[in-house]
Amino acid sequence: MSLPKRDGVNDRYYLIHKPDTDHEVLKHADRCIQDVLDGTAKENHSGSPMVVRNQSGTPFLPGQLLDRYLSKLPLKGFPCEEAVVFCDALRRLAGWNEIRYKLEKYIEKQVQERYFLVGEREDGFTVFPPCTVWAELRPEDVDEGLLHFACYVAVCHTVYGQSFEALTTGHILGLVSQLRPDMVKELKTGGSGKLPPNIQKRKTKHLTASANDAFAAIRITAKDSTDECYAEILDYLCAVLEQEDFPRSYSVEFRGPEKNYLPIPGLPKKEVNQLFACAVQYPRLHGDIERYARLAMREYEWYNNLPDESCAMPGTFAVFALGLEGEQWAPLVAEYLDLCDDEHSSLQEKFLHAFIRKFGFQLWTLGVLVRGALSMQWLEPAKEFRSLIANEESLDALLTVKHRFSAYLLPDERKDTKFQAIAWQSLLWAIWGKDSQNGGSKVIKTAPKELKEKYQQVFA
Repeated sequence: MSLPKRDGVNDRYYLIHKPDTDHEVLKHADRCIQDVLDGTAKENHSGSPMVVRNQSGTPFLPGQLLDRYLSKLPLKGFPCEEAVVFCDALRRLAGWNEIRYKLEKYIEKQVQERYFLVGEREDGFTVFPPCTVWAELRPEDVDEGLLHFACYVAVCHTVYGQSFEALTTGHILGLVSQLRPDMVKELKTGGSGKLPPNIQKRKTKHLTASANDAFAAIRITAKDSTDECYAEILDYLCAVLEQEDFPRSYSVEFRGPEKNYLPIPGLPKKEVNQLFACAVQYPRLHGDIERYARLAMREYEWYNNLPDESCAMPGTFAVFALGLEGEQWAPLVAEYLDLCDDEHSSLQEKFLHAFIRKFGFQLWTLGVLVRGALSMQWLEPAKEFRSLIANEESLDALLTVKHRFSAYLLPDERKDTKFQAIAWQSLLWAIWGKDSQNGGSKVIKTAPKELKEKYQQVFA
């Protein structure tokens, strides 16, 4: 029997959520679900929305396939392990964002609405409504498999979602904890169980460490301050981040005998700062620190145990530690700055102040400063910058940067002449602040006589 015409957007796929969906289309959808489980289904991201195709090439929306699959599962004796296998397979094929909403709504309907009295949010700032267990709910009415599946969905929001999705994790686990607190306690102790045993916990003569994917936490205790100890710590951190099932936003809790911190005024004196300040003392570990930084750096991800005003992308303190070691780490620093969220990140300003104070204005440091100026909204200069730039060598370096400025920009940035002008003004602001406005007239007016011509060329 031939299939009818596709009824999705731009005839790109078949819709299967309507009661009158053609029976033959539903047969193809069920075949696609089986192909997802068998690993033979194909995804297609070439258009929007993305679709999943069965072996016959029939396309469906991944969210609707998930809806159909879950709708056939019994709510009493819910087969959690089977559901997890399908959800993991579909996530790997289509991506977490394609199934996140459907899973969240499924838990809302089958757990929250079945087992809880859902109240009203009291203000516009609360993401989820208050939920209390139905007074008449009997323990035997609560399906354990369904609660295990709710825990799985909660953990997925932390592991595969963006940092803000941890709020959903907390809400779902809060529901489960009201019904089966032992389940949540088990997650707190051992995580989801997906991490290998030697990653979940590790103990050597130099350290004790653990990683919990459910709560996005890494805990490390150093037993000594040797390079062997920090080598093992860095190896462990990298091993954790190499796990597909570990979250990209996470907390690092560290304890060690040395209370060193990076020489960057204003940087929060937190454990992760202490860790990399200690590790960077050993040059042979610099490559290991870089390895961790590159594994850790992800745009819109964060260290979870830093205050909001000091929010930092994972890898921040590793990059800062290496950046203060010299020119060879400039490419890593630039890569980090390009990933910074310019609306929320600000710690890079404190680093750049310490960086320029240490190395001054040279060609390579100005290259880093260009990227730094573009990493946030109007990088403010340190008060020492005016005196540090006021010499022939530094001004010549700045003029060299000006004459080949496009080389310091990313390929897409070079195409936009307006952007180039804004980027140059951002660099001048990062050195002289508001006095760089109006053609730098205030800067030129107060410039040393022997350097005035070079200042005029800078602002020309």
